[in-house]
Amino acid sequence: MSKLTIGLVQQSCTADRQANIDKSIAGIREAAARGAQLVVLQELHCGLYFCQSEDTGQFELAEPIPGPSTEAFGALARELGVVIVTSLFEKRAPGLYHNTSVVLEKDGRIAGKYRKMHIPDDPGYYEKFYFTPGDLGFNPIDTSVGRLGVLVCWDQWYPEAARLMAMAGADLLIYPTAIGWDPNDSAEEQQRQLGAWVTIQRAHAVANGIPVVSVNRVGFEDDPSGQGAGSQFWGNSFVAGCQGELLAEGGNDQEQVLVVEVDRKRSENVRRIWPFLRDRRIDFYDELVKRYRD
Repeated sequence: MSKLTIGLVQQSCTADRQANIDKSIAGIREAAARGAQLVVLQELHCGLYFCQSEDTGQFELAEPIPGPSTEAFGALARELGVVIVTSLFEKRAPGLYHNTSVVLEKDGRIAGKYRKMHIPDDPGYYEKFYFTPGDLGFNPIDTSVGRLGVLVCWDQWYPEAARLMAMAGADLLIYPTAIGWDPNDSAEEQQRQLGAWVTIQRAHAVANGIPVVSVNRVGFEDDPSGQGAGSQFWGNSFVAGCQGELLAEGGNDQEQVLVVEVDRKRSENVRRIWPFLRDRRIDFYDELVKRYRD
């Protein structure tokens, strides 16, 4: 399969879980009707981004795998004949939780899962309180539409994660995301943050010669603790080709379903003229496993 049509569902979320799920399902249906063979949802799309504060009550939102979300979206994948990348708050055991993406094959079965490896702990993003770092490594998930290098949000800032997925044979990189602006930041600072976010991911496409799919939520969400100003999620979901070119880009203030075709054969052609994997000096990279070179 050289040509692959991908759907991205960029949505806002509220405290009404079922309404959020219904919105995700409607987006998947729209993307499939427009020809999408693979549909990607944003990070934690079933609810609000609850990590703005630390609240033990939020652990009630977690669910097992398989569980309600994988059953519902698996049934939809089977009905529509599409591969779906979904995201959920995984309850692995009492007191053990992960931020997990699940890939559902077009026959409805679970093709694989990825547990978020890099966990932030910053104002408005207190994820270390909720999520145990992933333990599944950086391994692409094989599907009928290709090998999917699924990563999650904060992972997108780390070139090591993208490289390891590419080295394991990923056909494309996929980043379900929840990132936004602090409303108190200046307009100039907000644009710097957005520009950095887009640039780093386009760079992963260039450095590895494979497309990048990034799906972010949109809309304002209050900080439930009242300590912060809340978060204005900036949307801007996009697909970059294997030379970093933007193939599709969403707005930052509206819900959208993007559908774009990528030519996976271009990865082979681009890697022939930009052979970064060939020229890596692996005999001198041992220092990369250190935290810092003192």
